Amino acid sequence: MTEHLNKDPLHGVTLEMQVNALVARYGWSELGKLVNINCFKKDPSVKSSLKFLRRTPWARAEVEALYLDSLEDDLIDKSNGNDFDPWGLPRK
Repeated sequence: MTEHLNKDPLHGVTLEMQVNALVARYGWSELGKLVNINCFKKDPSVKSSLKFLRRTPWARAEVEALYLDSLEDDLIDKSNGNDFDPWGLPRK
């Protein structure tokens, strides 16, 4: 049998996984500068961020775009011999 291959890079990646990966890569303060929303700046937490992002399509689109850009940057780093892999960090 053939396996269905999905070309969507976000297939199987939850919003929580995206936020956690971005926080691990940039930290809350830098993330608040990259995506200008208060849930990343004032008393940030994954729970409050997810609540806001699920209700606000434009903010979610910005976070998803930053996540995809980060994946591309990571692929470029790997092709240049950099072994840092923030997506391979164990989940808590």
